[in-house]
Amino acid sequence: MQKKTTDILIIGAGLTGLTLAYYLKQLNISVTLVEARHRIGGRIYTKQNNNQAPVELGATWFVNEHSALIKLLKTLHLDIFEQYYGTTAIYEPSKANPPQLINLPHSNQANYRIKNGTQSIINALCNELEAHQIITDCAIASIERRDGYILAKSESYEFECKHIVSTLPPYLFDKTIPIEPQLPQELKELLQNTHTWMHDSIKVGFTFAVPFWKGERTSGTIYSNVSVLQEFYDHSNADENLYALVGFMNKDVYSHTREERQELALKQLEQYYGNEVRNFLSYEELVWQDERYTTASRDGFIMPQQNNGHPLFQNSYLDEALFIAGTETSTYASGKMEGAVRSAQQVFRQIKSLL
Repeated sequence: MQKKTTDILIIGAGLTGLTLAYYLKQLNISVTLVEARHRIGGRIYTKQNNNQAPVELGATWFVNEHSALIKLLKTLHLDIFEQYYGTTAIYEPSKANPPQLINLPHSNQANYRIKNGTQSIINALCNELEAHQIITDCAIASIERRDGYILAKSESYEFECKHIVSTLPPYLFDKTIPIEPQLPQELKELLQNTHTWMHDSIKVGFTFAVPFWKGERTSGTIYSNVSVLQEFYDHSNADENLYALVGFMNKDVYSHTREERQELALKQLEQYYGNEVRNFLSYEELVWQDERYTTASRDGFIMPQQNNGHPLFQNSYLDEALFIAGTETSTYASGKMEGAVRSAQQVFRQIKSLL
């Protein structure tokens, strides 16, 4: 087992963890990120295929009010562009009523995407760090407060550090990492009853050579109350020369195979566009319920956004050695990329004040 010493250990190399490490660069301290997956990015994942539009299978959209994220994007010299919805949408209200083309109401609030895919912000933050600072395939198995330091163990490493920041979804953190001494009971109950963003989502996308949904009397914006694709949107790239449709699939088809989900989606799209949908270039999907480093099995139902941004998440624990961060902990825009960035800012301020 390798032994490593670091001032700050960050668990999770998603947007919060990488942003926090980026901010901590300005302090004269050592920072190490550990990521259980082989890839970095957490709930940001852009599937890139050669000569095809990037397909967002995780976090995607943001708005003008998400100022912390937008400022970070500008600092990293990343461009953004407006999501295209068009003026109409295909709407399927019920099984008794056929799909219909409806006019979309005018909205003063635009949604934006990151040019070349949301993964761009992950890659840019990673490039700001040293290669040795990020260790992948490293799942923390335990945390123990000792006299003068805190010890975190994985299968291959022992990390001795001054502070640990978990950026895991709170529920996953509680379920997968035992801590000694135990955290306050009030906090443990909070962790066990905090909703995890994306935990039961299924995101899917098709890439195409031709954007046939941009013709007259049709649309690339789809809403359905009854079919397998519940929300679908135009996902063409910023240069509008690579084309895709991407969105959310009904979570009830979780037990189906990938091939079955693909066929169900194609049959639905055929109702709207005809057999041209069969000429797709690629089908991509991510069933977030299968992501063991995003969610854990649970008993019972937790309401969406339940306990997100709770005041207890703003505190430190184990004598100011442990911090709990991540988008679910943010008091503003929890569950969004903005929340992830603001959570990193909050913990950075706390750590800076201690040092």
